[in-house]
Amino acid sequence: MYETGEKLERVVLVAVASEEDGADRVEESLDELAELVKTAGALVVGRLVQNRESAHPGTYVGKGKIAELAELLAATEADGIVTDDELSPVQMKNLEDALDCNVMDRTMVILDIFAQHAMTGEGKLQVELAQLRYRSSRLVGMGRAMSRLGGGIGTRGPGEKKLEVDRRTIRNRIGQLNSELKEVQKNRDVRRLQRSRSAIPVVAIVGYNNAGKSTLLNRLTDAGVLSKDALFATLDPTTRNFKLPNGQEILLTDTVGFIRKLPHHLIEAFRSTLEEARYSDLILHVVDASNPNADTQMEVVYDTLRKLEIGDRKVITAMNKQDLVTEAVWKDMQAERTVRISAKTGDGIPELLDAISEVLLEGKVYIERVYGYDEVSKLQGIRKYGQLLSEEYVAEGIAVKAYVPRERRDLL
Repeated sequence: MYETGEKLERVVLVAVASEEDGADRVEESLDELAELVKTAGALVVGRLVQNRESAHPGTYVGKGKIAELAELLAATEADGIVTDDELSPVQMKNLEDALDCNVMDRTMVILDIFAQHAMTGEGKLQVELAQLRYRSSRLVGMGRAMSRLGGGIGTRGPGEKKLEVDRRTIRNRIGQLNSELKEVQKNRDVRRLQRSRSAIPVVAIVGYNNAGKSTLLNRLTDAGVLSKDALFATLDPTTRNFKLPNGQEILLTDTVGFIRKLPHHLIEAFRSTLEEARYSDLILHVVDASNPNADTQMEVVYDTLRKLEIGDRKVITAMNKQDLVTEAVWKDMQAERTVRISAKTGDGIPELLDAISEVLLEGKVYIERVYGYDEVSKLQGIRKYGQLLSEEYVAEGIAVKAYVPRERRDLL
């Protein structure tokens, strides 16, 4: 892929399949890698898979497969290869020397896509930090990848600023980016504190890439978030107010999509963004039910949530894209509720909102009583921490119907 648009970078996908992985899962992963490469702007012209116990420590694939790969590169007139796993500096250098072509890995492609799609100041800082952390450990082995000019996967972002960058320069820049992101984190913490003081429940929308999270947010709130059939179409979190049918006000927060083999550099760099889910009251897990690999994608989402230490939140799973489902309906056994919806057509949205209302009310007690006029402060507490359904001024005081958090017995 070249910035001028004159020629698409042609690449061959390469993967190692162990017995543990299984051939089907490796093919699924390569299909996803092909979509990533397409999103990055390159063209997949071939793929090669080697069955072996583990990746070769020096060259990723074995000697025989390198020879086969060289023939495939020549036959397809490819410019380079993309491996399905992250390469070590030694593996990358040895492959470059053996194949005399551009060598990239899955992480480089994902970082490249993030560099294209980051729009806000915070997003750009996070992407640059992830890229520099990745490159700082690869200066020795990235010879051609660090020096090639003229564009292509892996050359966007900080790489374009100074190709001859050294370790000290990168280390200094990482320190500067960390300082800037700490300031961003402080601002985000302030906003979270304000939300907690308002006692408005926060519902974090999470899901695998391209599951339809942004489409759902747009359907509910007219948020105007970019929504299209592409991986990592949106990176920056969006928060919108929304009122449930029962009158309960909530905050809906969209988060960056998850993906298998999500680079740890990205998890670290985007931790403050992903932590929106950690501080939520409820997780809304959006699943592409039309995808034959939906069960695997659900596993990836839950695994990522565990890595972020968000395994204790209640989950409602929205099995999305029912308008495209032709086979049996999936069900998430780890969720409190599973609802079938189509964010595109609006089918199932009322049922989803009812499920959110029901789960949010769990842990609250219903009260129906009259507060004396000397207990007005309790009424204020109900408005702040509970859900006031109705109030009526009577001779004895204020007749109230409301839901109150079970732990706030002082309001009962």
